[in-house]
Amino acid sequence: MTRPSSARLPGLDGLRAVAVLLVVVYHLFPALPAGFLGVDVFFVISGFLITTLLLREHDEHGRIGLVDFWRRRARRLLPAIGVVVLVTASLAWMVGGDILVGLGGQLLGATTFSYNWVAVANGSSYFGGGLDSSAPELLRNLWSLAVEEQFYLLWPLLLPLVLRLRRGRVPVAVGLAAASVVAAVLLAGSGATRVYYGTDTHAFGLLLGVALAFLRPAERRGGVPAVVGGAAIAGVVALAFVTPGDGIETFPGLLVAASVLTVVAIAAAVRAGSRLGRALDVAPLRWIGERSFGIYLWHWPLVVILTVATTRSSPDVAVPVEVALLTLALTLVAAEVSFRFIEQPVRRLGFRASLRSVGRAFRGGPVRRLTATAAMVAGLLVVAGTTAAVADAPTMASSEAAVRDGRAALAAASSRSHHATLPGAALRSDDAVLRPECPSAHLSDDEGLCTPPDGRPAPPASVRVAGARVTLVGDSVMLASAGGLLDRMPGAQVDAKVSRSMGAGVAIVDRLAARGQLRDYVVVGLGTNGPVNPDDLARLKKDVGPHRTLVLVTAHAPRDWIPGVNEELESFAAHTPGVAIADWSAAISGHEDLLAGDGIHPGARGGQRYADAVADAIDGVENSRAQLRYRVELAQWAVAQTFDAAR
Repeated sequence: MTRPSSARLPGLDGLRAVAVLLVVVYHLFPALPAGFLGVDVFFVISGFLITTLLLREHDEHGRIGLVDFWRRRARRLLPAIGVVVLVTASLAWMVGGDILVGLGGQLLGATTFSYNWVAVANGSSYFGGGLDSSAPELLRNLWSLAVEEQFYLLWPLLLPLVLRLRRGRVPVAVGLAAASVVAAVLLAGSGATRVYYGTDTHAFGLLLGVALAFLRPAERRGGVPAVVGGAAIAGVVALAFVTPGDGIETFPGLLVAASVLTVVAIAAAVRAGSRLGRALDVAPLRWIGERSFGIYLWHWPLVVILTVATTRSSPDVAVPVEVALLTLALTLVAAEVSFRFIEQPVRRLGFRASLRSVGRAFRGGPVRRLTATAAMVAGLLVVAGTTAAVADAPTMASSEAAVRDGRAALAAASSRSHHATLPGAALRSDDAVLRPECPSAHLSDDEGLCTPPDGRPAPPASVRVAGARVTLVGDSVMLASAGGLLDRMPGAQVDAKVSRSMGAGVAIVDRLAARGQLRDYVVVGLGTNGPVNPDDLARLKKDVGPHRTLVLVTAHAPRDWIPGVNEELESFAAHTPGVAIADWSAAISGHEDLLAGDGIHPGARGGQRYADAVADAIDGVENSRAQLRYRVELAQWAVAQTFDAAR
């Protein structure tokens, strides 16, 4: 074996560059469906590098200086994280709204390096949360730093115990990694986010890095060939193109595979004279790798702020290309500034010396004094901005508030034992009839029908269908609109639930049909949560039957499947008798200010617009049928008049 002369290990900066590029592309561009496994590359590198440095210290001094180690970690992490948190929280305050929801808890997790567990406790989702995700999560990417910091805290305490073993160090590390994998498999039923965020279920990468460090590959001339290491890196990139599932094949399967390949790549890159190490140390990769920490820190908060500010939706939904490119440019600039003026000075001088250098700047020339003053003012502003952001943070997202209000409206309606009926409304045969007065003295009331003295049928008056004739089945959009629906159609039967799919709605209509509980008009407002299957629409129509009307509500949401959903609904209605469209998408287009911050759920005024779209579609069907009956009756009257004249 040969001991490397420098503390720097070849190839690691290049591997860091690969890791951060995978994560950034995953978040900004729809190119790498599993790019999140770049974090696992980081984990293996961290476990390997930290253990290697601790082993060197132990070899040189016979002990591990815990306080010095933790001080070095604090110098490395705290300044950059603190600046990112304060600056982006202040920018988020300027944007306002849903982006501030839960910010206090996020800051707590960030400052205590427990972000992953805070997120798990709050039910957050790394993978966007679908439509249940109520607000964009500004500091979500700090979860991985929390896992690493917990490792940095615990592993130096355990390492001296492992070093007492003359043999078996590698099996111990591999055994701990295997235990983490087993924990991930056992907890898979708790959801992908729990497995992904948990320190216990996601420590295997760090521990595999530890096992590699015990093998001391940097001190060996032989070992893994460069071509094998290069193939391992290619394998990691290839895995990033795999479409992930939410089961154990991905969590932990895909992540373990990426971690093992990273171990192979590191072993090939750091050994003495490795061609792979030299290839990974090319200037562009090394530049990115040296700044990978800052790039990782800045890219996610910036894309959240820019996406929310420009589209009013979370980057979990979509990131416009121009926003992604702007985020990338700002991230590189911010990372360079952080690396040059914050991270490196603090790492080199320490906290106290860095503060003393700022103090000396105030006693220097005009330029230095101006620079120091500007930095001090900027620091005070971002602290004030962060404080204001926490103070102004809403207690819940606007979409959650809209859904809450809808549930309250349904609860209030269910507590009432009667329903109001509009005078002149079209009613079921078993409802009490409220007959309107005839609008002209020249018409007579003939058992509820206004007719002229000569018997000519009068044009039908426009009617509103009573809520007692309407069944509505929908998702959270309909639920948020429940107040407006019940105001417009009192007595309507509304069954709406968050995250309901078309398939689930079909099952509900099936049950209502089997019980004979469907009313004359069956309104289905689904499609927001996923594509629509034509077979489901056919089943709906079969359940509704020929004597009722099926009304399909178009969807409106910043989701890529929405145009296809609406096209499917409109095509089905156009080719199927007894099916009508309530065009919510057209009704709300151009009025997105009536929606909650997620761009999906309507507020109070938006709910009224939703109700009008549905009720107008139902009334349109009813009035069209009345007009058709009128024309038939008018034709019959004209024929009768002709025969009477001939006699």
